[in-house]
Amino acid sequence: MSETRAAGRETERHLVLKRLLGSANGRLGLFITLLVILFALAGPSLTSYDPIQQSMMDGLQAPSAAHWFGTDEFGRDILSRMLYGTRVALQVGIIADGISLVIGVLLGLVAGYFDGWLGTLIMRLMDVLLAFPYLLLAMMIVAILGPGLRNAMIAIGVVYIPQYTRLVRGSVLATRELEYVVAAEISGASHWRIMTRHILRNCYSPIIVQASLTFGSAIVQTAGLGFLGLGAQPPAPEWGAMLSTGRSFILQAPWICTFPGLGILVSVIGFNLLGDGLRDALDPKS
Repeated sequence: MSETRAAGRETERHLVLKRLLGSANGRLGLFITLLVILFALAGPSLTSYDPIQQSMMDGLQAPSAAHWFGTDEFGRDILSRMLYGTRVALQVGIIADGISLVIGVLLGLVAGYFDGWLGTLIMRLMDVLLAFPYLLLAMMIVAILGPGLRNAMIAIGVVYIPQYTRLVRGSVLATRELEYVVAAEISGASHWRIMTRHILRNCYSPIIVQASLTFGSAIVQTAGLGFLGLGAQPPAPEWGAMLSTGRSFILQAPWICTFPGLGILVSVIGFNLLGDGLRDALDPKS
């Protein structure tokens, strides 16, 4: 029986991958995502310049054979800072998205399974968080915790908790009354076992799709905090902070902020396209 189940899960994974690769959005999103990950992992080996080391004699150089993306006002190589900034962007996505995913899924499970005063209390708290614009709420949290990349990731993670909570709660309410869940309750299974073994498994598909979409949004929001001076602090090679410093030279040296902006744009498009592809691949009706 266990071998049959394992074979069934393996077949299902192959089917999902086939559907993902069969979608134009899925292929393009997967390609961009893998490219971003490759740049993050191989960044140090692709450039010989230190992303923080200053060279005032080389300041504000236009893109050339020596500096493909040019240099900033301190003579730092833009390409080097872009490559190292890719690592920061992925770190932001993983940590911020992970915070919101773990907390949001737990709250959604509890709110959907115990649909009484506890579920109502949780959802009203989520409504309060949703009443604030995302960036404004993140700024309020960073103002309390203090500026910095770590606190910015925590703030973005808190901001996206309501999305996961509402998503998981809806899935729990849709599956809570199904026959196999009722049978598990009658057999005396604990609430935790029912929620994790019987209900949560039906929520994997929407959670995976939401995680891929939130990943890109977390990068944008953290870059916004960095642009406002509340995220990564100089001289850290973070795309939002690079945009902030480059805006003063947008007419004199537009490449300083052009390439970080393109990095954010391409990364977010890649994760969003991957999310669209996963949504189609994991849809049982497709």
